[in-house]
Amino acid sequence: MTKISLSRVHFPVTTLGPGQRIGLWVQGCSIHCKGCMSPDTWHRRESGIDITVLMQQLKPWLQEADGITISGGEPFEQRDALQCLLTELRQDFQGDILVYSGYEWDDIHQDILDMNGLIDALITGPYQESAPQTLALRGSDNQQLHCLTSLGKQRFSQYDTQLIDSHKVLDLAVDETGRIFLLGIPQRHDMSYLQSWLEQQEQPLKQLKK
Repeated sequence: MTKISLSRVHFPVTTLGPGQRIGLWVQGCSIHCKGCMSPDTWHRRESGIDITVLMQQLKPWLQEADGITISGGEPFEQRDALQCLLTELRQDFQGDILVYSGYEWDDIHQDILDMNGLIDALITGPYQESAPQTLALRGSDNQQLHCLTSLGKQRFSQYDTQLIDSHKVLDLAVDETGRIFLLGIPQRHDMSYLQSWLEQQEQPLKQLKK
C-alpha cells in the first residue's frame, strides 16, 4: 500500500485557484525557503496515510469540489506517492488539479512527463522573500505558472496576470484540534499585520514550529 505524508487537508478552499477546492498540504520539504509561511510542513514524518484511506476521506468532497490544490511541504519529494494519489484522483474526479512545487521546471520536467495528463496546472520555483510579488497565485514573481492540459488552460489562464484586489484574500480555517490557520497566498506584510492585531487583542500569534 502506498502512503503519503500529509500535513493537513481542508475543504472548501477558495484562495488557491478557481472555485471551491480541496486543499492538500504534504508534509516534508528540504528547500526551506526563507520567509516560508508554512515551516511546520518542513519536517518529514516517517508515518503517512494510506492513499486508499485518504481517497475514502476525500470522497464526500469530490462531488462538490471544482478543483484540487496540492501544496506543502514539497509534493515532488514524495514523487511516487504523488503520482499514485493523482492517478487515484483522476479515476473519481472531473475537476482540475493544481500542484505547487518549490523546484524549478527543469528539475522536475521528467517527473511531469511521467505524470502526463495528471496535473492540469503547475506552479514552480522557490519562494523568494526579496523578489516582487505582483502575480496572481504566486508568493514571489520568480515563480512560474504552467498550464499543462486543455482544462488547465481553460481554468488557469486567467491567473497568468497581475494581482488584482479580488486575489488579495485569505481563507481562515480551524482544524479538529482547534488550531487556526490561513489558506492562500499572503501579501508581504499580512502576517505582521495579523500579529499586531492579535497582540492588540491580547492574543499573540504563536509561530508554528519547524
